[in-house]
Amino acid sequence: MFSDARFRKFIGSVAAIGAAALVLVGCSPSTDQGGTFADDGCTSVVVATSSEKVNLMEDLGAAFKDSAEHKGLEKCATVHAVNVASGKAAQYLSDSTTEWALGADTAPSVWSPASTVWTNRVASIAGDKVVAGAESFAKTPVVFGMPESMAKALGYPGKPISLKQIHDLIANPDGWGAAGKSMWGSFKIAKTNPNSSTTGMSMLLMQAYAASGKAQDLTVADVKAAEEFSRVFESGAIHYGDTTGKVLQNLADRTSGKGSSYVSAIALEETSLYNYNIGNPDSHTVQPGETLTPPDEKLVAVYPSEGSMWSDNPAVVLDAKWVTPEQKTASAAFVKFLHTKKAQELLPKYGFRPTDDSVDVSKYLNADVGVDPKQPAVTLPQPEPEVVSAAIDQWAAIRKPSAILQLIDISGSMDESIGDGRTRLDGAIEGSTATLGQIRPTDEIGVWAFTTGLSSNIDGTRVNGIGVVRPFGVLGGDKEGLQSDIEDLANSQRAGTPLYDSISSAYDYMKTHAEAGRINAIVVLSDGEDTDSATRLDTLIQKINADQKEGGNDKPVRIFAIAYSKAADVESLEKLARASGGQVFDATDPAKITETFQSVMNNF
Repeated sequence: MFSDARFRKFIGSVAAIGAAALVLVGCSPSTDQGGTFADDGCTSVVVATSSEKVNLMEDLGAAFKDSAEHKGLEKCATVHAVNVASGKAAQYLSDSTTEWALGADTAPSVWSPASTVWTNRVASIAGDKVVAGAESFAKTPVVFGMPESMAKALGYPGKPISLKQIHDLIANPDGWGAAGKSMWGSFKIAKTNPNSSTTGMSMLLMQAYAASGKAQDLTVADVKAAEEFSRVFESGAIHYGDTTGKVLQNLADRTSGKGSSYVSAIALEETSLYNYNIGNPDSHTVQPGETLTPPDEKLVAVYPSEGSMWSDNPAVVLDAKWVTPEQKTASAAFVKFLHTKKAQELLPKYGFRPTDDSVDVSKYLNADVGVDPKQPAVTLPQPEPEVVSAAIDQWAAIRKPSAILQLIDISGSMDESIGDGRTRLDGAIEGSTATLGQIRPTDEIGVWAFTTGLSSNIDGTRVNGIGVVRPFGVLGGDKEGLQSDIEDLANSQRAGTPLYDSISSAYDYMKTHAEAGRINAIVVLSDGEDTDSATRLDTLIQKINADQKEGGNDKPVRIFAIAYSKAADVESLEKLARASGGQVFDATDPAKITETFQSVMNNF
């Protein structure tokens, strides 16, 4: 194992690599605030890629400039990496190949999702031609990341750990007590939403494989038979989401409680675990001069004894209307370069395993960063697209139910324009109502609005600053009624912003109404700083932190905050969300509020 000094030296070398890569691409065009790439006279190769590969793609783009593949082009080409979740990109391409959903400025000519499962899915919906020739250039196994002390309690590293063992710990009312660690409370896991996340989808399939006892030839019937086995896994989820980055950031910050008070195991890709251990928990783009600080306790990769699926990271030139002939030629050269020795040797620096087995990965991927390059012992093949669809459809029925209280700012500043004749409040209403399809009849939901001058009777107590738009309760079949209630906000009065008082009241209410079998959450949207609260920020954070203790509480309330407009108090919202084990979502561009609401609701 590394000593502290040696480990930090290793981290420094990795940080320097990331910074050097970014210095190299610094001479390439960057994007302005509108997302348009600067014109350097070269053909633009836009690569839509999953978040964990943005740094890598920038480095590969710089190396491409000096490659034989680039020199063979008639005109220079510049690679631009844009972060698009694999599942979202698959949906956009399945919906249309004539217009890119995120705008022409970032329309990709190359797509590199985390797995060929997504390219296969697009091919099955939009046709093979759209993603013809998709081929893996990098790979990383899907594992459970566990704090080393917890993994050792289960026999790591000498004893293999199975999905069945994790299933039984989640199902056991004694939780960690079944492993002799009762002070750690229940066994909690973090998973991502399989509709948008490769890891979430792969873990669903791994669960089905484990339940069936198979290591290949998974069928739709196997998925159906695994329903109760998978339901147990979902019952242990703290929440979902598009990526594991925020969960890993919370764990690294330790503002969400130590050990199992927050999470016991995280379903993730090995490369994300690597990034966590080198001090980049959310796999963000490392900036020149940025110092990476490793966590207090590393995560170790648990390779389930039943086997792991791999994220095989293809890259493909898209057959889409927006891709010009010139871009197709340059993009094909870049994709060809990705399979060269020069490109393959860059992959381990970013936590990926090369497809070229002759490349030595041991300098970067080793036990010091929680990785065993000899694992997994069993590789689980990707099943047919109809099996993947069956698993995703099943998840919609078995996912952990939610209890959500939406808390919407209706202060005077919400009247400000966001363009197209809409106000900020109009955008908030549209974002909230557009995502109602994700709420199941068995989910609980309530909607409150906050501004000064309002007052409501809540559980027999008069609460100032709050207007109850929709009383909290099981949705049932009243989705249209919920939509109508939210739309009524358009007629509400506007005044001050008692942000902290309102969050405090909502948190107290949800603590009283939270249930152990649900994801209990407050979704707060605010476009400005607190102006009218008696509650202080530090007092509110202390109250939330008091619930985050070793062993944890079996019905935590998590805050998911939307920072709406550039005037939003992002720093305060970030502190409150992290204290609760939740997340903050950036809607500082109010025009993208519906997309932001979608990301928020993917947690439930």
